[in-house]
Amino acid sequence: MITVSSLLDNEWYERYRKISKLNIRSSIYDVTNRCNLRCRGCFFFSSGEHKAAKEEMDILKWERFIEKEKDRGVNLAILIGGEPTLCLDRVEAFYKRLPTFCATNGLIKVPRDRFPDMMVGISLWGDEQDEKLLRGKDCFAISSKNYEGDEYTYYLYTITPRQIGKTERIIKKIRDIGVKVHMQLLSNDESVDGFSWRNEELTDIRFEMDEMLDHYPDTVISSRYYHKVITSGNMLDRDFGWLECPSVTETFDNRNPKPKRLIHFIRWASDLKTMHRCCTSETRDCTTCKDGAAHMSWVMVNKKAHIRTAEDLKNWIEVYEMFAKLYRFIPW
Repeated sequence: MITVSSLLDNEWYERYRKISKLNIRSSIYDVTNRCNLRCRGCFFFSSGEHKAAKEEMDILKWERFIEKEKDRGVNLAILIGGEPTLCLDRVEAFYKRLPTFCATNGLIKVPRDRFPDMMVGISLWGDEQDEKLLRGKDCFAISSKNYEGDEYTYYLYTITPRQIGKTERIIKKIRDIGVKVHMQLLSNDESVDGFSWRNEELTDIRFEMDEMLDHYPDTVISSRYYHKVITSGNMLDRDFGWLECPSVTETFDNRNPKPKRLIHFIRWASDLKTMHRCCTSETRDCTTCKDGAAHMSWVMVNKKAHIRTAEDLKNWIEVYEMFAKLYRFIPW
């Protein structure tokens, strides 16, 4: 009989043991419908999710809602938007009650006297030229000054096809300000010309991502297996898509048979009542989704499928460790 202990030596078994105790239960929350940017390709605005619900303005209702989420078993609140830093009182309501991750464009600095150890993920869409074209400005020039040397911050470097051959310069810039970086791929929800992936480009960027992890292991938080899964959309000879995605809101999940999924996962709109379909876009074709967290979660919920060879199980462990580091369940 193949078991975890039969596949792993002592070192790897200890790594497995540490993450197996975490029992992460996450959900995602639209903190606000507003943003101080309008990025071409932002799934929130391109799918009309900013119009799906009227924003709740009463902070007491937010606090009562968060208590109910805590009682529901949530132990990781992932805050998105719009732009969460436009509503720091709502961010604080989460932070005081739950382990909290705040996704931001970095234009407004999270005050560390108020949020000393909250994990912050800063969106970065390519290099200066890509950001100006897609987001209207070089956001890194501002966010890097706000978060230089911040140990509870990392950049979510969303790589575009135009970044092939250029990622090292960006990784070095992030390293030089003393911040970590995680990589994912642009899904191009608004079909901006020149920003959709071709198969040969996905192969090229996979090897480039591997090189960045090898060359900058103290800066890049990632794994080779994650690179393979996100660039190929394939895991253990299964293809990513609606029938496989683990990040579907529980009340929307009418799939039969049900795949492995995140337990009690919900993505809530800012009225604290409306629920969105999944962790990204209401309108996105799932076969085009390159979302990093969705692919990480896909690996993570399929632990049993990876208990077949030592290599498969080690790949699973590395992806789970990566997720746990990005949300500060274990140290860098």
